Formats: sequence, C-alpha cells, structure tokens
Amino acid sequence: MSRSDDDHLRIHPGTPKQRGDAFINKVLYQTNKAGAMLSKRVGETGQRPGSRLGRGHVAARFAGASLTPNARRVTIKARLVHLAKAGPRSTAAHLRYIEREGVERQGGPGHAYGPTTDTADTAAFEAQGREDRHQFRFIISPEDAEQLDNLRTYTRHLMARMEADLGTRLDCVAVDHWNTDNPHTHVILRGKDDTGKDLIISRDYIAEGMRHRAAELATEWLGPRTELEIQRAMQREVDQERWTSLDRTLHHEAKDGLVLPETLADPRLQRQRQMLIGRLQRLQRMGLATEQKPGVWAIHPETEPTLRAMGERGDIIRTMQRAMSGKQRELAVFQSCVDGHTIVGRVAAKGLEDELYGKGYLVIDGVDGKAHYVALPPRSELEQYPTGAVVEVKGSPKVRAADRNIAALSVNGIYRTDHHLALPQGQSTPDRDPREVVAAHVRRLEALRRAGMVEREAEGVWRIPGDLTEQGRQFDVQRLGGGAAVELKAHLPIERQTRVIGATWLDQQLISGGKGLGNLGFGGDVKVALQKRIDFLTELGLAERLGQRLSLARNLLATLRGRELAKAAQNIAAETGLEHLPVADGQRLAGIYRRSVMLPSGRYAMLDDGRGFSLVPWKPVIEQRLGQQLAATVRGGHVSWYFGRQRGSSF
Repeated sequence: MSRSDDDHLRIHPGTPKQRGDAFINKVLYQTNKAGAMLSKRVGETGQRPGSRLGRGHVAARFAGASLTPNARRVTIKARLVHLAKAGPRSTAAHLRYIEREGVERQGGPGHAYGPTTDTADTAAFEAQGREDRHQFRFIISPEDAEQLDNLRTYTRHLMARMEADLGTRLDCVAVDHWNTDNPHTHVILRGKDDTGKDLIISRDYIAEGMRHRAAELATEWLGPRTELEIQRAMQREVDQERWTSLDRTLHHEAKDGLVLPETLADPRLQRQRQMLIGRLQRLQRMGLATEQKPGVWAIHPETEPTLRAMGERGDIIRTMQRAMSGKQRELAVFQSCVDGHTIVGRVAAKGLEDELYGKGYLVIDGVDGKAHYVALPPRSELEQYPTGAVVEVKGSPKVRAADRNIAALSVNGIYRTDHHLALPQGQSTPDRDPREVVAAHVRRLEALRRAGMVEREAEGVWRIPGDLTEQGRQFDVQRLGGGAAVELKAHLPIERQTRVIGATWLDQQLISGGKGLGNLGFGGDVKVALQKRIDFLTELGLAERLGQRLSLARNLLATLRGRELAKAAQNIAAETGLEHLPVADGQRLAGIYRRSVMLPSGRYAMLDDGRGFSLVPWKPVIEQRLGQQLAATVRGGHVSWYFGRQRGSSF
C-alpha cells in the first residue's frame, strides 16, 4: 500500500448490536453498586442542589468519562412539560407538528416510531399519557448526523442506553427531521416508569449525562473527529454572527472580562489559538471587543446577549426569504411591544421558532407590500391559521371598552350589576341587550379577579382599583406573552373568494374602498382579486359599474350571508332530515351544540333543539362544549352564548 493510500485509510466502527435484558440488568447492578461506593467517598461536596434527586444521578457521574476533545459533538435540548399547565391538547398538537409535511428526508411528512416499531400509534400514545403528571421532550441533534447510517437506529440505541442508566423501560415516540441544515430527532418521553410511578430524572443526567451518552454513541459509530474536521468546524465559526463555541471558550478563559496573552499561549488552547485570535478580531469589527494593548483583549459584557440576538435575527431573515421564495420584499419583524399599527395580509408561511417550547410564528405577506415576521402568543395553535388565509395582526393591546365602562360606572371603587341594569335604556349600546352587556362585563371582571386585580364582595358587587383600565391593559399584554394578537379574517385564500356565494373579506374591502393596498405582493394580488369579485357580483345583479364608479347593492353583506346560510342549511337538512329554523335578530334560542360549519362568511355552530336546527355565529370558547346544551342570543351581528337552558353563566 502506498503512503498516499495509507493517509486516506479511515476505520469506521460498525453499528453496535442491541443488547438484551440480561446484559442491561448486569450493567444496572454494577452501576448502582459502583455508585453506592462512590457516594461514600464523595459525600456531599461539589453537588448542585437536587442533583441526586431522581434516576440517573449515578450514571451522570460516569457518562462521558471516556470522551476526549476529539469526540463527536451532540446537542440536546430538553424540556419538562407539566401537562396540567400545558393544556389537554398539548401532546396531540406537538405530535401533529413534529409529524408535519416536509420534514422527511425526501420532503414527505414525518413518521413517528417507537423503540421496537417503525410505525408508532401516536393516538394510543397520547391517550395513555393523558393522565400523566408530566412529560419530557427532547431534541437530539448530532453534529455529524448526515454521516450516520440511520438516525432512527442511532436514536433507538441512545434510548436503550438511557434505559440502562435510568433503570427502567422508557415509553417514548420519536420523529426524525431532515428539513434543516442540522438533521435532528424529536423524542417525546412519558413521565411514567415501567411500574407506573412518576418518572423523575436527575437534573445532572438531563443537563450532562444524556448528552455525554449521545456523544459516546456517535463517536463509537463514526470514530473521533479528525484534526482537519475540528479545524474546519472552528474556522467556520470565526466570522459567524451568532454565539459560537469559540465565544464560549473566550468567555470561560477571560479574567474580569480580559483575555491575556498568557491565556492564549496556554498549551491547552494551542489547537484553537489562531481561531480564537481571529474571532477576537471579528468581535472587534462588530464593536464587541477591544484590543486595549497588543495581545490584551477586553470583551464587552453584552457580547453574549448581542450575539444570541443576532443569531436569532439571522434565522428569522432566512426563514422569511424561504417563505417569500426569493421574491423581492422589504422584510420587517413585528414587535408587539413597539409597533402600534395593524398589519393585514395573507399567511405565507408558519412554523415554530422554538420547536421545543412550541413558540409559533407567521410570515405575513402584507397588503402594504412588505413581508412581516410575527411571533405568536404562547399556546397558539398553528392550525388556526391556514396558509393563504387572511389575518389581521395588532400590537400592544389598547384599553378595553369594557374596562373603561366599568370604571366610569363605579361609585367609590364599587361596580354593581344592578345599578348598571337600572341605567336608562338610552345609555345602553343600541344594538345589544343591556343584560348581555352586563354579562360581558362580569366575564371580564371574573378574568381580572383570577389575576388578583379586582375583588368580588358579593353576587354582582365588585371592588375595583382606581387604575383598572391600565391594569386591565397590562393583563392583556401579559396574556399575549410578548406575542401579537392575531385575528383570522378569512380562512379562504383570496383567489377562492372571487366567485363564492357568501360575505367574503373581499366584499368588505369593496365596501371600505380598498384603502391601504400596495402594488407589490399581496396588495397587488388583492387589487386583481377585487376586479374579479366585482365581475362576479355584477353577474349576480349585486353590483354595477357606472363609468369609474362602482354601485353595490344595498345590504350587500347581509344578502350574500343570507344566501350562503340558506344553501348550507339546505345541505344540512338533506343530510340530517332536520328542519332548518332561521334565526331572527334579538331571538334567544337553545339546543345541543352538534358541530361547527366553516363557510366563506365565517364559522357557524349548529344548534339542535329536537325540532330542528339553527346556524349561529361560532366563538372559540364553545368548542370545548361540543355535545352540550347551550343557549344563544343574536342581536345586530353580535352573539352571546349561555350555559344550559337558563340564563346563567355567559360567554
């Protein structure tokens, strides 16, 4: 063999065989035995609070002992989810997201798998864990995932090692994602051990032990990193506008914010020395470091948060550019705490900016010709906003009219519902029953009471603070969690709105004159769609072009909505055999909420009173009462929903 051939020789260890139960039990026995001996020697010194609580604290001490600086690197993000706080649909929503379209290697949907099956029953997994107290969610990202023969097999071997470390079988499902430049695996682990008790994992094991096991496994499969691979990885980091491993090294080695010549000359840093100097020079050009004198560098205290923010912003820009498919747009990041204006546009893309914590985002192609990145409030479900749908985005909440009204009607800090109802009819909202207005105020006061802002002294009697309006506004800001308030205006794309029977978002734009429409992007598309909508309305006899003017039929929206509801009701009657009972303005009706119907005019609830059915404007809060008895009053386009057959709690 020639010398050149010998230089290119690389040994790739084979995939380890799956060990049986007998082997795992031996490992557990020896590990626990060794851990008990080590505990006697180590005592309580050098341990973080709570590090010995839970399974895996012994294994965390041994994991990674064989790792060298040349070991393969694996990033693991972990989240402990308290299911009662996360909500009953948290697991199902997370499973839907990680199995979404486009994450597979060939661009298809993700497929969940288990420790022994290639097709996991996610519905059964979600149902079995519904009563669990908590759940673990992990993202496992080997730096060299592309070189692994099979990411699925790698994940299974890692979970098997975790079972040995933790001394229990693990009930989990996983989905591999190949849609980013860092292939990774999502793992959802039930918070129960194999005896049915709560699974408690040591903090040390989650923070270090699991990552060390993953690195050991990757190193066994691929061999240690070569010197060339390490140098190339560090070279890529020198000019990156994000927080890197070079920055972590500089931060660790700095003394009082200074990196000294003797520090960089340390033999431990010989491999990194030139890269660290190059990184310091790059930070100086970015205004984040200063060479006070030759070889002495001062790193600014805001370097880490600044670089992390720059990295996040770079990710956002790349996300927006992908969403706009290379189309030229001015890009803007919507800041709800700063931006007081409103954005209207279509959903060009959506996803999670933090896949582990479920923080969603939308990319909006605005009517103003700009592309906007919008962070959603916590627990927002992306399914609410179909791609192509029309949405309205608002920034910091303003003072609510209900809060202002409650404050104005209070006497010496006391608001009374009976006093409100005793007001002259002329002081009430003309298109709403006064009782409905008071019921809405009570709902608001109950929400503020749960937040500790108001007190209920007796039935219908509330003590409110002098600054209720401002406290109420701050309550709404906190509820949004820093995200924007997003309202779905139309679930149908504008291309499908041009020729449908129903009161569409395009019709509302015709009535308002189509103000604020730009010529680029969605704004230009809306202008084209409006002309097509006018042609269709003209065919129906509901519009007429008079030169440069447009004449629309009187009560256009009501006419279109009425025709649409009549058609939908006819279809439901044919399907169910029930008679349709139209809803008159001001009428109160009751029935069992059977289902919802999505129409171009919006979403409607089907109420069945045993004699027939009615279609009533839907609200999100009633969805959790599917199959229950509800009552509603429709007045002037507003709907108030009530529990049961009597006027009790309303919403």
